[in-house]
Amino acid sequence: MIKVYRKTATIKAEQFDESDEMIDKYHVRCDTEYMLSDDPLEYSAVPYQIETLEGWENINVGDWIATGVNGEHWPIADDVFKKTYAELPVVPKAVADYMKYCKNPINLFFHSALYEAFDELFAASHDVEHWIDHNSDVFARAWLDGYVVEEDE
Repeated sequence: MIKVYRKTATIKAEQFDESDEMIDKYHVRCDTEYMLSDDPLEYSAVPYQIETLEGWENINVGDWIATGVNGEHWPIADDVFKKTYAELPVVPKAVADYMKYCKNPINLFFHSALYEAFDELFAASHDVEHWIDHNSDVFARAWLDGYVVEEDE
């Protein structure tokens, strides 16, 4: 029987722009010999390749370079990347602290609702409650999928 699965690991990704910085950073190699060919079919060749765990793979400008949990890299075509991955939501540090507190099994056991924990821990600050009330969809995604803490400006 076929079962449905979701990805549970997060990745870091950067869109390849063929800049010297990215070529150096990801050790991308550029094969320019195809440009010297008289064969017009060769012009469709991809001049860039990135080393992956499976060997060298072609990468186009606009594709994404993904970095896995062990530092490995692989290319992902832009259209596939956009269908497969969503950027993690950004939340204020106080909201991140609140979620960390609430996800502690001891705290979930003693508090029947998330707002009870909020009232006890963050009674002096209504900023978190206000943010959650006005960003409930972002809060739900952050709770389930993970989040990035907002940088102070």
